Amino acid sequence: MTQPWRIATNYHERTKHYFHRSARSLGYLDWATQPDPFRRFDGAPLVALPFRRDDARPAFDDLFIPGAVEAKPVTVESIASLFELSLGLSAWKEFRGSRWALRINPSSGNLHPTEGYLVVGPLPGLSDHAGVYHYAPKEHALERRAEFDATLWTTMADSFPQESFLVALTSIHWREAWKYGERAYRYCQHDVGHALAAVAISAAVLGWRAVMIHGAGDDAIASLLGLDRKSDFADAEQEQPDLLLAVMASPRDAGEAPNFCQTNLSTEAIRAVAGGANWFGQANPLSADHVDWEIIDEVAGACARSSSVSPDRCPPKSVEYADGGAAPGHASQPNRPAVGATVIIRQRRSAVAFDGRTSITAEQFYWMMDRMMPRFDVPPWSALGRPVCVHLGLFVHLVEGISPGLYCLVRAPEKESEFRAAMAAEFVWERPAGCPDGLPLFLLQRGDARRVAAQVSCGQEIAGESAFSLGMIAEFERPMREYGAWFYRRLFWETGAIGQVLYLEAEAAGVRGTGIGCFIDDSVHDVFALSGRAFQSLYHFTVGGPVEDKRLTTLPPYPAELVASRASVW
Repeated sequence: MTQPWRIATNYHERTKHYFHRSARSLGYLDWATQPDPFRRFDGAPLVALPFRRDDARPAFDDLFIPGAVEAKPVTVESIASLFELSLGLSAWKEFRGSRWALRINPSSGNLHPTEGYLVVGPLPGLSDHAGVYHYAPKEHALERRAEFDATLWTTMADSFPQESFLVALTSIHWREAWKYGERAYRYCQHDVGHALAAVAISAAVLGWRAVMIHGAGDDAIASLLGLDRKSDFADAEQEQPDLLLAVMASPRDAGEAPNFCQTNLSTEAIRAVAGGANWFGQANPLSADHVDWEIIDEVAGACARSSSVSPDRCPPKSVEYADGGAAPGHASQPNRPAVGATVIIRQRRSAVAFDGRTSITAEQFYWMMDRMMPRFDVPPWSALGRPVCVHLGLFVHLVEGISPGLYCLVRAPEKESEFRAAMAAEFVWERPAGCPDGLPLFLLQRGDARRVAAQVSCGQEIAGESAFSLGMIAEFERPMREYGAWFYRRLFWETGAIGQVLYLEAEAAGVRGTGIGCFIDDSVHDVFALSGRAFQSLYHFTVGGPVEDKRLTTLPPYPAELVASRASVW
């Protein structure tokens, strides 16, 4: 019998792109079966949510300073803000009669396989019962999937502070497979990482903490959310459980908090909730017909996580930082005006082209790299937790004062020697000019890297006409052998979290970013002289000066009269 982690690595090998062939897909877009981008549960009561009105506070940079944002109480208004600023709509685009939505959380091909759920106790304005809710972003509303007795919630959430609730993320693999075929499972996973980071950062806007509950396996999450209720998904595409977050509004200095990443939700309590709840609604079918990609079902089954194990590492106790939140010796904050966090969050877009001329300063570049470093008392790294497995192989093009060429950011500095040994002996491993002492960033090779960056990114010029682009290089086979096949998914979640931070930092710097899912896998490894399966590039990203498509009309995410009628008191 093939070991599950080998099924994951075999899937990864099979879904690589090459210059002479791409990973298997239909090769065309069957518009007749294009999935509905919005899941709804017909018959489930719909609770309309208020819209956030205050975009001035807190400042974006305050989100990354522990304790800088005062915690808001948990109310319908604050929970509405959490979902609006993480999984809600950001705009509509229109072109020649076609209209499509953009969202706060980025997604491959704007296909959005990720769904969000809320599990919460009784809350004024929501319900006198505890409940499970599905978030409907088009309506900015919660669909009540289940209600259950408050005592069951108290039992299940006993290990969390009083003002806490749960947010769950799931995936509909078909939404990505419709366009990308076999490679779609990869994209679903880094979209989970995007959404995880979006929720964690949105929670920080409210002064809250979001922490992943590693002890909740897929079976427990499916039971809690009703995903295993076959009658509710009889004619609809199945959702796969991904992860569960505990969102806590308790202040950081309220004493020693429990070690949440080791907290297991009681499976008995979850079964009691699932069995004792009143369930509502049936999932809507998203497509009239489907193409089955058996390899996706196979790898999803192999990478399922059991509730009986909790192999992940826990973050250490909060680390104290000096100088307003920047770790000693790391990059100093660029001289930029204070901008409201929600302004940056709402304006995030994926660039479709870069001008090939716009540069960023070395100060801005170092700051972005510093934000990539995992500090476990700020989002999103506080939500994702340990271990750190993803590092950056960089193609630097237009950064003032920094030589163009290949660079490497080792996000776990203790692994520098391992990287040096794995890469080419002729790489110089020099510290670039002006690099802060504590930042593990290294020049590997000088030279114009624009052409090779575009070539390995499936010929996409956007990777070479930017200020810089990068491949997210993960420690690959060893973590899966150590932690289990489910960690294949976790590696992609880490890349998605990195991507979301880069998106927001690019906006704050006055430029724009975009994720790149299409790249020539092994050619990327050749560029950085990596061989075998010890390291694999899982996701690409690029940052530069955007070229706007003026043919498109941009419309507000929600009608003005709707926002006015449901405006929050904030």
